[in-house]
Amino acid sequence: QVQLVESGGGLVQAGGSLRLSCVVSGRTVSRLDMGWFRQAPGKEREFCAVIRWSGGSTAYVDSVKDRFTISRDNAKNTVYLQMNSLKPEDTAIYYCAAGLTQNRYSSPAGYQYWGQGTQVTVSS
Repeated sequence: QVQLVESGGGLVQAGGSLRLSCVVSGRTVSRLDMGWFRQAPGKEREFCAVIRWSGGSTAYVDSVKDRFTISRDNAKNTVYLQMNSLKPEDTAIYYCAAGLTQNRYSSPAGYQYWGQGTQVTVSS
């Protein structure tokens, strides 16, 4: 059974930073595409970032590019999302996702496993 557990969310002022963590059990992160999505109230779940299992390449949605960094620690079976220069519009529940996306990495449908989410609130 694959489980993903996120942590690291919280309340931060605009311009601040947070680091989200996603610990994976049941599968090896090095063999899965690992993604971060977010969902604000009343909005659809939005792709933020992915780190591909093959080669470790990364991709980001334009709105977080140059502010967020996704990384993984294979030894700890953990994926991170470092979020800098946070803005109020980054406020959302952030979800970790894992799967063999077959290049559908920006779509929630590309992922087979999801965490429960962690709340990030950025105050102005």
